[in-house]
Amino acid sequence: MPRTKGDHEARRRDVSAAVWQVMATRGFAGLTLRAVAAELGATTGLLTHYFPTKRALLAYALDLLERRTLARPRRDAGQGLAAFRDALLDILPLTSGATDSNRVWVSSWDAALCDPALTADYARKYAQGRERLRARVAAAQDLGELPPGDPARIAASAQSFVLGLVVQALFDPSAFPPERQVELLDGYLAALTAEAGSDRGGG
Repeated sequence: MPRTKGDHEARRRDVSAAVWQVMATRGFAGLTLRAVAAELGATTGLLTHYFPTKRALLAYALDLLERRTLARPRRDAGQGLAAFRDALLDILPLTSGATDSNRVWVSSWDAALCDPALTADYARKYAQGRERLRARVAAAQDLGELPPGDPARIAASAQSFVLGLVVQALFDPSAFPPERQVELLDGYLAALTAEAGSDRGGG
């Protein structure tokens, strides 16, 4: 019986899951067709049938990871500053699943920086992330919970802060466990809200 399109797509998803597992445990340097085939329990010949090059395999896996990341359940504590905080918490490696996802992203940066098309794609993804944060910043500003000013600037600063925290947590998880990450994020947000209070007081 010939394989259907659904079978083909299901197999591609299986391959992507194997790619993520290899990258999460071995980093991008350990991502080879042989390693993915072993993780999948298949031959490299089968793998190249679906993805003729390593780059094609990586690009598909990262695209699928992005879509799954955007579709996963999110924290929802309300509006304003609480919603902004939730969006930042969702970026951090606070669970084993989030840690693996962040390891995949970080381990792929080297390859992305060497590939103009992937560089542009990553820039687009981070810009979309900043835009989502900007909308939450603007809502918090409307409620007087964050200081006035360019919400895009505040969003860029916050994104840069949490991405730096992601790297720290991945390289030194004992020094940056989940509770420490949350503490540092709340300290960052407290400094922002203090500015808002100062502005309301005319200081």
